[in-house]
Amino acid sequence: MSNQSNKKNTFFGGAAILTLGVILVKLIGAIYKIPLGRILSEEAYSDFTGAYNIYNLFLTISTAGLPVALSKTVSEADAFGRGNQIQRTFRVALVTFTVLGTLSFIAMSRFAQPLATLSGNEASVYCIMALSPSVFCVCVMSAFRGYAQGHSNMIPTTVSQIIEAFFKMVAGLLLAVVVLRVATGPMPFRQQMAAAGAIFGVSIGSVIALVYLVVTYLFRRRGLPAYGDSPTSSREIFTGLLRLAIPITLGSAAMNLVTLIDTKVVMELLQKMYLEMPALITPEAVAQSLTEKGVVPELYMARGLKGIYDKCMAVYNLPAALMVPLTASVIPAVSSCLIRRDHLGAGRISESALRMGALIALPAGVGLFSLSGPIIHLLYPGLDLSIAAFLMAVLGLASICVCIMLICNSILQANGFVNWPVFTVIVGGIIKVAVNFVLVGNYEVNIKGAPLGTLACFGAVALIDLILIKRIVPAPPSYTKVFVKPLIASLLMGGAAWGSYGLLVKVGLTSSLSTLGAIALAGVVYLILVVVLRAISKEDLALMPKGDKIARILHIS
Repeated sequence: MSNQSNKKNTFFGGAAILTLGVILVKLIGAIYKIPLGRILSEEAYSDFTGAYNIYNLFLTISTAGLPVALSKTVSEADAFGRGNQIQRTFRVALVTFTVLGTLSFIAMSRFAQPLATLSGNEASVYCIMALSPSVFCVCVMSAFRGYAQGHSNMIPTTVSQIIEAFFKMVAGLLLAVVVLRVATGPMPFRQQMAAAGAIFGVSIGSVIALVYLVVTYLFRRRGLPAYGDSPTSSREIFTGLLRLAIPITLGSAAMNLVTLIDTKVVMELLQKMYLEMPALITPEAVAQSLTEKGVVPELYMARGLKGIYDKCMAVYNLPAALMVPLTASVIPAVSSCLIRRDHLGAGRISESALRMGALIALPAGVGLFSLSGPIIHLLYPGLDLSIAAFLMAVLGLASICVCIMLICNSILQANGFVNWPVFTVIVGGIIKVAVNFVLVGNYEVNIKGAPLGTLACFGAVALIDLILIKRIVPAPPSYTKVFVKPLIASLLMGGAAWGSYGLLVKVGLTSSLSTLGAIALAGVVYLILVVVLRAISKEDLALMPKGDKIARILHIS
């Protein structure tokens, strides 16, 4: 079978492999973060996520654009059977990633304290140091993952992600418990060190995953045939990679930078609120006790509120993570179609990716909105529901916008419009900071303003992206076909979830059992509605492994 014939069915084949991997990775992540959220106080959890914001900025600068550029370049060379070009491209990318990873490691380990201060949470310094080895490993891993994905081989990426997540969970939870027990000093400091121990598990997992990718690559390289093509120079390859990568990196880095600025603004506004009204918020005895332990009361209380928000964010991030398979697969698949001047094929893949994204994002977001309080109580029983339920409800709606934005950005990038996502992300980031600045500083709103800023930000970005795709992309998707049926199914599902939870509580089940029952019932209702409404087309299923057989079973014509 020819390369082109293979490409025809690899989009959802690769996506299916990545989806299974991502689901497993996220299950492991949930097993990791839920007990971790119970082990760590809200303040320590805020340190944990504050370090991640710094880490993500360095990781984005180093890896956001280059893996996509590498995947796209390898896919194009593979379409023409240029094996030597592929190998030289990979070598250039590997050297580049290694240099970037080394620089990022030095920056995070050497300048941890200034970076913690920059984030608005000085207590996160130990967590930043503990994450520094991971940024190097993930940079190098990105070269191997981009190379494999360019060949539409998602197995190395998937397996390495599972390895990374598993060892992160085991090592992170073990270290958090051990450090909390053996550390000396006041409990706030012990919690701070436990957060650093937990986050060091991320570094351990990334080291093991990197070893797997290197061994896998060396093993498979031995079976490569000899090619007769003459590759372009390393300088030309490097320049080409940068030309593709820089706009993508700027867009992603802009969002991470905005997140960092936003986090600092939120922390400072919360601290200012506590300073101006300490008696209303922090009992004098509590403030005095914290001061005696060497803890700044306003920073401690601000970290607590931010920690509640961060625990809700851990749930909010789950739907967006499920977009990774689609965004990773759509760029090489669309690029391959465009190389063959198959604009209709590229449009079909884009529409299918957007529809599949809507089929995942809409029910997830509506479900989080409908059962915000029960879900948070199920996952974090000790969390203040008077705050957390509102945060989760708004973040549920925001998660839909984030998912749509991620797929839209990949469609724009795959079609060569790599600068537009940079613009839209910057616009959204400005909106986010502005909304948070106005609302979080208001005593009556405080931390509840943060998710509203997130919703305003990503709602605006998703809307602008959809307008751009409709106006500038050849053979754009039909938004009626993409969104209407999944939206109807999701709204009906949300009503079923809300109603069934109330009914189950009334018949005497506990809140936790009622939540699980409502989620299960809502899932069944949604699947039935998707089939009844024909929300998935036969064309979508034709691109999936065994798709024709699935279409016959479901009677989709």
